[in-house]
Amino acid sequence: MLKRFTTIFIAFSIIFSLCIKVNATEITLSAKSAILINAQTNEIIYEKNAYERRGMASTTKIMTALLAIEKGDFKKTVVARDEDVRIEGTSIGLKAGDKISLEALVQGMLLESGNDAANVTARVIGKSREEFVSLMNKKAKEIGMESTCFKNPSGLTEEGHFSTAFDMALLGSYAIKNKTFRDICSLTSVRASYGNPEYQRTFKNHNKLLNSVEGAFGIKTGFTKASGRCLVSACERNGVTLVAVTLSAPDDWNDHKKLFEYGFERVKSYEIEFNSDAIKLNVVGSDNKRIGVKLKNRLTYTALDEENNAEAVVMCDKFLYAGFKKGDRVGCVKVFSADGKILCESDLISTENAPMNFTEREKEKTLFNKIKELFLN
Repeated sequence: MLKRFTTIFIAFSIIFSLCIKVNATEITLSAKSAILINAQTNEIIYEKNAYERRGMASTTKIMTALLAIEKGDFKKTVVARDEDVRIEGTSIGLKAGDKISLEALVQGMLLESGNDAANVTARVIGKSREEFVSLMNKKAKEIGMESTCFKNPSGLTEEGHFSTAFDMALLGSYAIKNKTFRDICSLTSVRASYGNPEYQRTFKNHNKLLNSVEGAFGIKTGFTKASGRCLVSACERNGVTLVAVTLSAPDDWNDHKKLFEYGFERVKSYEIEFNSDAIKLNVVGSDNKRIGVKLKNRLTYTALDEENNAEAVVMCDKFLYAGFKKGDRVGCVKVFSADGKILCESDLISTENAPMNFTEREKEKTLFNKIKELFLN
């Protein structure tokens, strides 16, 4: 409906008065690198050497699984080849000639950390390992992973294969916004059928946090001798989702428990009480000259306790053209933080019909006839 998109007024400036908790206790972690971020805004809550480049082991498979979900036919059955299954490390037991669906390959990567599953996925999605790795690095740049270089789809130690805790947190935050990815990495176990002939097996998730931390739902474990224990995890409580990453962490399970407890003490969920009753938009070409609006979705966001300023801005046309119905989009509301970042937004929808009146319809008909006659002449 919108021909131009103009900010016509700032509706509300909302200032929250919060009681800020000061946690003087220093977090002691085993990890050489660690980070905790707000998954909604990617705001850093805690970091330790978060920008140092390190090996990330099988947390690499977050990217491999994500690309399989985004680019592949999930129900398609593929056949494993000898070069796919001749690989060291963890596997799901694939043999050359085995038939398996792309869905089962993703499940095998995220739960059992199958290197063979990663190899088959790379060949099927990228046509070759080299082309798939190129896709991985391209996607990393799109996400904002500026200090990451993928060399293989599984995470085995290879020169030039590295990332940072910060980059892996960006990847984790991005991946869990994909519902299919989130649903799979949340599974504690799943039954999958593959082989030649196919038969059912059980994949069990190696992520101990799923059963030991309230709200934990992912994401991926990793280990090699060179990289040490690596873990990317996610946890949700009371509308707040946090992503934690540790690289080279001998006591990673406890590290992540500490990070989540620290984070959930500081990050809270807020909802803006937006009163749209006072907003009336002008309409041109209808007997209904002014229409009411309402929010399509609630305005909720998460932020640190210290960030207690938010501003809701109403954006819509100076006037609307007739010919829309109740429920049509007529503008939007965006909520900005003090530094100008969008915290959340919602469409504004019409609460009334605004049909074009008879006079306006006749004008359009007359104009059409004039143009028609011009071309005929």
